[in-house]
Amino acid sequence: MLTTIEQLEALYDQPHERALAKEIDYVNDDYRAFIDVAPFAVLATAGPDGLDCSPRGDAPGFVRVVDRRTLALPDRPGNNRLDSLRNIIVEPRLALLFIIPGIGESLRVNGRGRITNEPEWLDSFAVEGKLPRTVLLIDVDSVYFHCSKALVRSKLWDPARHIERSRLPSAGEIHRHINGAHFDAATYDRELAERVRTALY
Repeated sequence: MLTTIEQLEALYDQPHERALAKEIDYVNDDYRAFIDVAPFAVLATAGPDGLDCSPRGDAPGFVRVVDRRTLALPDRPGNNRLDSLRNIIVEPRLALLFIIPGIGESLRVNGRGRITNEPEWLDSFAVEGKLPRTVLLIDVDSVYFHCSKALVRSKLWDPARHIERSRLPSAGEIHRHINGAHFDAATYDRELAERVRTALY
């Protein structure tokens, strides 16, 4: 087992200067181009009860570039666990990973979050008259892009590698396995698509 930074670094080459230079402390025009078309991001946070890594998705550009040092992310309806938001209240440091369908490169943003429910922020993110409950404001500390190696290795965008949903347990089956045989998995699964459709916003 490796227990020191020195042991770890001895196994790897030094990072190329380009890998270090691509990290900047603001959103430049190139990085904004990624954020403006990204329909999906993963939000990572940490708090006293542990870590959280939460998917976030909406129409492309749903994370708004307010200025070169600030992003805004609406909190759409979800499971109300509030894991990420609870963490941010206590420990504001966070990370975002933006992924764009069909694109190999991904974009990372590290920063600090603030949560607001001020009406002007909520109104600005309305969809079909429905407001988010809160908006996460992100003060940017660093931004950098990842090369495409991980997505190329995974063949993430290759339709031939897509998995049939039927090969995995359904959401209802997962609930039944956890909650017991009394849980009506068939009804849960049958009604799931409509519940999702009507609760998106």
